[in-house]
Amino acid sequence: MGKGSGYGKVILFGEHFVVHGVPGIVSAIDSSNDAIVTKAKKGLNVKDERKAAKGYSQEKRLQQIESIERMLKAMNLDPKTALDIWVGGSLPGFSGLGASAASSVAIARAVSEEFNLNLSNEQINAVAYEGEKAYAGNPSGIDNTAATYGGFMWFKKNPAGGQDLVERLKVYRPIEIVIGSTGKVANTKAMVEGVAERKRKDPKKYDPLFKQAENIAVAGRKALEAGDLKKVGDLMNENHRILQEIGVSSKELDQLVEIARKQGAFGAKLTGGGGGGCMIALTGGKEVSGKIVGAFKGAGFEYLMTKIGVATH
Repeated sequence: MGKGSGYGKVILFGEHFVVHGVPGIVSAIDSSNDAIVTKAKKGLNVKDERKAAKGYSQEKRLQQIESIERMLKAMNLDPKTALDIWVGGSLPGFSGLGASAASSVAIARAVSEEFNLNLSNEQINAVAYEGEKAYAGNPSGIDNTAATYGGFMWFKKNPAGGQDLVERLKVYRPIEIVIGSTGKVANTKAMVEGVAERKRKDPKKYDPLFKQAENIAVAGRKALEAGDLKKVGDLMNENHRILQEIGVSSKELDQLVEIARKQGAFGAKLTGGGGGGCMIALTGGKEVSGKIVGAFKGAGFEYLMTKIGVATH
C-alpha cells in the first residue's frame, strides 16, 4: 500500500495571464488531498471520497482516469496497470483550488511508494504535470508545482516550452484567508481557450490589460515580502477588475467578492480559471474571517477557512 498527499492552492495574482508568459504568484493552502494506492487484480478502480461541489466527481471522472493513465506512463509503468486508488483529504473538490493537481500529486506519490520508485519531488512534479494535461489541455504548471512543494511561489511560464521559472518567496508567517465557492464546476480548458481567442482577435484591448496584470504581480510580490497585507489586498482588488475585463468572472464570483469586501476583507478576487469555481478573500485575522463566513453562509454559499503560505515538502 502506497500513500501520498498534495496541497491545494490559490492563485493570488496572475491566473490566465500566466499561460501567456506573464508572471504570477501562487500559494499552497493548508488543505490537502490524500491518496492510497494498492495493486489490484483487475482494472483501474478509483474511489473518490472528497467533499465536492455538486457534479464535480462525475464531471471529472473521465479526465481523472486519463490523468492516472498518463501519470503511469510518465513513471514508465503500463498505463493499464490494475490499481485500487482511494482519494480523500481536507481539500474539497471546488473548481479553482487546484484539486486536480493536488490529487495528481497525491496519487503520483502513492504510486511511487507502492512500486518503490523513490521519485524525487522534482520527478513527482513532472509526473503530476503530465496528469494535469488530462484536465487542462495546456496547463500552466503552476498548480502541480504548488501541490508538490507548498509555500509561496513566483511563477513564470516559458512560452517557448523550455524550463519554467519557479522561485520560492520568503513570507514569514501563514496568512488567513477565506475561500468562497460558487458551487459551479468550471471548465478550465474552455476558459483558457476563450481568453486566448479573444486576445488574438482584439490585441489592442488585451495587450495593455496583460501588461497591467504583470505590473500588479510585481507589486504584489514586493508587498507580500514586506508583509504589507493592506497593499496586497488593494492589488488583489485591482487584479479582479482586470479578470472581469477579460471576461472570466461571473455573477456569483462578483457577488462573493462584493460580500467579502463589505465584511472588511483587505482584498478579494476570483482564483483559478473563473466562470464559476472559487474566489479568495484576504482577511488579516479571525474576526474578519468569521464575519465573511457568516455572510457567505447567509447568502447560501459554501466556504473554506484556511491559510496561505504554508511551507511543506
